[in-house]
Parts: sequence; C-alpha cells; structure tokens
Amino acid sequence: MVALAVSIIVLALLVLGANAYRDRCPADKVFTWGESMLFATYVFLIMFWVYGVVPHQWLTWADSELNWRPDRLLVGPRLPWTGDQGIVAWGLPFTMTYLVIRDIVAVLIYAVGLGGNVVLWRKWQSRGTEAPEPTATSEYGRPLMREGAGT
Repeated sequence: MVALAVSIIVLALLVLGANAYRDRCPADKVFTWGESMLFATYVFLIMFWVYGVVPHQWLTWADSELNWRPDRLLVGPRLPWTGDQGIVAWGLPFTMTYLVIRDIVAVLIYAVGLGGNVVLWRKWQSRGTEAPEPTATSEYGRPLMREGAGT
C-alpha cells in the first residue's frame, strides 16, 4: 500500500511540475535543442510512471497484501432472497473473481492516465490562447482605469 501511495504522490508531483512549467512558458518561445531533449525526457518519465510504475504497484499490492487470487470468488453479502448465495453470485450470470476486479482497476488506471495525457497535451498546445480578462470601459471604449494604477 505504501509503494502504491508513494507512486501516486510522485506522479502528482511530476504532473504539477509540468503544469508549473507550462504556466510560465510563453506560447511563442523557441526552444533550444537541449531544452527540447530535457522536456521530452521529463514527459517520457511521466508516461513511464503513469503507464508502468503505478499499475505495477497496484497489481503487486492486489496480489500480495490484498490476496486477490483467481480462486477467490466475489460473493457479496447474503440477503434473505438470495438463499445460500451472496448478492453478487445471485445477481450476476457469471462468476466474478477478485482477479477480474484487480484487472479492471488496472485498466481504469490506464484509462485515467490516457485521459490525463490528452488533457495535458491539449493544455500545452492551447497555452497562450486564453482570453485576457476584460477591463471595464467607458461608453466610448476607453478603459476606466489607467494601467498600473492601484485599485
């Protein structure tokens, strides 16, 4: 559990670092070869972390500490109308094991990573295109306050 939590915290810090750089980087900046290689390596590290380390830590935790094996069935609580079966075994037409749930969570980790990847690339590509906050103007279109004047 600790390794999974630490890997998620490291991922969050890596993404926050990329966002901080994106916020202070102008859209018309021309990158040098060295800057491009450094940032490409950083992005590769983020992708390695989200698609490799975090799912690995989840699968390791589910296999070891949670003991989610293929012979362990998800049964659920017994209710009066389910008889000897649990609610999950009674309600589903197939057998659900904890191994299937473990793999579904791993797929969800990949899906969240892919969605985050798309969102971050979209934000990077659209940096600098945000509309500036409108300033109050008079009837003639002039600003009501000089720039640099205090409020």
